[in-house]
Amino acid sequence: MSNDNKNTSTVLAENSSVDLDAEFKSSNIQEVLDRLDKELIGLKPIKTRIREIAALLLVDRLRKQFELISETPTLHMNFTGNPGTGKTTVALRMGEILKRLGYVREGHLITVTRDDLVGQYIGHTAPKTKEVIKKAMGGVLFIDEAYYLYKPENERDYGQESIEILLQVMENNRDDLVVILAGYKDKMDRFFLSNPGMRSRIAHHLDFPDYTPEELMAIAKIMLANQNYRFSAEGEQAFAEYIPERMKLEHFSNARSIRNALDRARLRQANRLFASRSKKLNKIDLITIEAEDIRASRILR
Repeated sequence: MSNDNKNTSTVLAENSSVDLDAEFKSSNIQEVLDRLDKELIGLKPIKTRIREIAALLLVDRLRKQFELISETPTLHMNFTGNPGTGKTTVALRMGEILKRLGYVREGHLITVTRDDLVGQYIGHTAPKTKEVIKKAMGGVLFIDEAYYLYKPENERDYGQESIEILLQVMENNRDDLVVILAGYKDKMDRFFLSNPGMRSRIAHHLDFPDYTPEELMAIAKIMLANQNYRFSAEGEQAFAEYIPERMKLEHFSNARSIRNALDRARLRQANRLFASRSKKLNKIDLITIEAEDIRASRILR
């Protein structure tokens, strides 16, 4: 809870009542939840947990009005799953919810990896880690591929020093900083086995599932619409055939791979239009991705 909220809170009499629905509406968190629904297809268990956390903080805020003081909820999280499953987007919206409910001051998101936290020589790691924490304070610190912080096979590795600093901050500043660790589930599980202190400070473990082909098609349509493009009927059918073939290949990254495929389709569309530049173009020509723009991919050859 930010200091401003603590100073302006009013203690209610025991026989008073509070309007939870009014408090919910005044917080404007529904706007953030709606945006999350619009931005991310599927992920129902993830969205449900985010709503549960929002409800916990909302009720906690009302309890304080009656001086029903309890320990500040621990909201440090662990996001596991493959790339392109929406982890960063959820972290960003989580920061907004935390700010609107007064849990943190700013609600901004700072995304880092091991290289941003760990130095290469003695005395370098602590300043780097503390500088990152300083930037993240009042918001959310998102550590991607967090398992790389710990390298037990290297006796001269300084990752453990960064972990110790993070542990202290996560315990002592949990009313103004939320730390989210992210990475592949199997690697994060091994990381926690080697770092029980870190596991004990993580309150919420969210596993992000891979998208289905149908969900990826819905994501593709949203991505295109956001760029003022659309599929023709034949183009949509071609992309529906492309998705499962792409999923079979190495380095498939869910929504990221879909975005890359659409970028290439837009490139092919532009070259197709340019090749027939003597022809006059209308708006439909300029916004439509045709089947040939998809089928030119080596994946469908």
